[in-house]
Amino acid sequence: MSTPEFLPAVTADVPADTVRVALAEIAAAIGDDRVLDADAASEFRDPFQPPAWDAFAAGGVVQPESAEEVQQIVRVAGKYGIPLWAQGQGRNNGYGGAAPRVSGGITVNYRRMNRVLHLDEDLGYALVEPGVSFQDMYDAIQAADANLMVSVPDLGWGSLSGNSLDNGLTYLPNGKDHAAVCGLEVVTADGELLRTGMGAMDGNASWNLYKRSLGPSLDPLFMQSNFGVVTKLGIWLQPKPEVITHVHIDVRRDEDLIALVDTLRRLRLDGTIDGVPCILNTLLIASTMAPRSHWSDTDPAQPLGDAEIDAIAARIGVGRWHLRLALYGDRPVNAHHLAKIERAFGVIPDVAIRSTTTGPQEWASLPDPSDQVYAGVPNLDWKDMGGWYGGTHGGHMSFAPVAPLSGQEVYELQRWLREQFESRGLDHTADLIVVGARSLVSVAGITFDYDDEAATARGYLAMQDLVREAGKIGYGEYRAHLHFMDLAQEQYGFGDHAYRRFVEKIKDAVDPVGILNPGRHGIWPAGLRPAR
Repeated sequence: MSTPEFLPAVTADVPADTVRVALAEIAAAIGDDRVLDADAASEFRDPFQPPAWDAFAAGGVVQPESAEEVQQIVRVAGKYGIPLWAQGQGRNNGYGGAAPRVSGGITVNYRRMNRVLHLDEDLGYALVEPGVSFQDMYDAIQAADANLMVSVPDLGWGSLSGNSLDNGLTYLPNGKDHAAVCGLEVVTADGELLRTGMGAMDGNASWNLYKRSLGPSLDPLFMQSNFGVVTKLGIWLQPKPEVITHVHIDVRRDEDLIALVDTLRRLRLDGTIDGVPCILNTLLIASTMAPRSHWSDTDPAQPLGDAEIDAIAARIGVGRWHLRLALYGDRPVNAHHLAKIERAFGVIPDVAIRSTTTGPQEWASLPDPSDQVYAGVPNLDWKDMGGWYGGTHGGHMSFAPVAPLSGQEVYELQRWLREQFESRGLDHTADLIVVGARSLVSVAGITFDYDDEAATARGYLAMQDLVREAGKIGYGEYRAHLHFMDLAQEQYGFGDHAYRRFVEKIKDAVDPVGILNPGRHGIWPAGLRPAR
């Protein structure tokens, strides 16, 4: 086992024997069956890291079943100065999966804390534990026969909490601008229990209904941070509409992206289109369906050219850019909005627009998995999209900067990204996720065969180059993979990194020993800052 030099590996400054002693104390408190030592914790690593690499390895894994047990775990970790890495399901594989940023510490995995504690159909919300997956939430709604929907991502096996606390993206109206979370329960570094917002008052029924506080509002402080360990989360749900109209719009030329984005922005700003639309390029769609070898027998070291991409688009029946969105409402309202959409996009030469309108009983059986996702039905149909190069051994990670929702700027960014990818011998896949009415997240995926160490290393190094080069022209990541969290944070340098220095002051105040998720998104406790 080895760690390549280009990986920013950090190991806990705690002897392995001390970690074993701490795990034994935790086992005595919560049960032997919920504690795994380093040898038994092999599942909790980056699944897309070659087997011979040992970066980001846990010294043990604990799986609590209650907030009280999390408190006990945190107190033991604080006693011995052992780093903890808290996660939900640990299945966000494109960002490092279940692996911790600091090797040798203890991973807190929440797969046993997977209960939907409260589901309120009248007020449209749920209170959940951090291990509840999107599939769990959907199943709970179905079991209760509740007239509600949960906003889901493209893969339904991840946790609501893990995705939300990492500012992950989902697609229903509650997914826009990360609007679904309301009210958290948090274990702080001293083992105390905190509730945010109205939850700071005993018995306040508005805890998961009102997003502000008397005083500073804390919910956002626990997102992409390492100031506490979340043990309960309020999530807003959407009433089922009478119908959903799924709309798919294809444009034939690369430069048509300009008009596609500008038209979409106008319809987002005026409220015609709600939720979180996506714009996908041809190769992204192809990657969700089959590996590269299915589409082309050309040398995989040579990026596909325009003629080849156009041929793939024709085989699939899509354009160079494909916009997917959904309308939610009564049938006449959706028809009105659809007519407006067709008029607005219809001016783009050779545009193709198709739509289907369905009711609640049809959503789980929609033939297009992306339509299911926009209907709040979780699935795993896109789980193999990382196999573009590696097939069943395909891994992937994403470079995902934020950009203004401006057609010319988005087009120029995609041209730049394609040049960056192709200069490194990689095909450019793009998923432009319109998270708000004024901005989008431009997700560009790098895929590789993780059984091929050299190919994986090239992917990792290409990702590092992208982060650096994009930072030079003013683009920063909205979240980052374990291996380049520090590098991504380094790009936010205004005022000699005033943001990072301010956040580090908070970190040192609320977690002086530095045990909670050290290094998450480039924020380190004082004792580990030299490692950065």
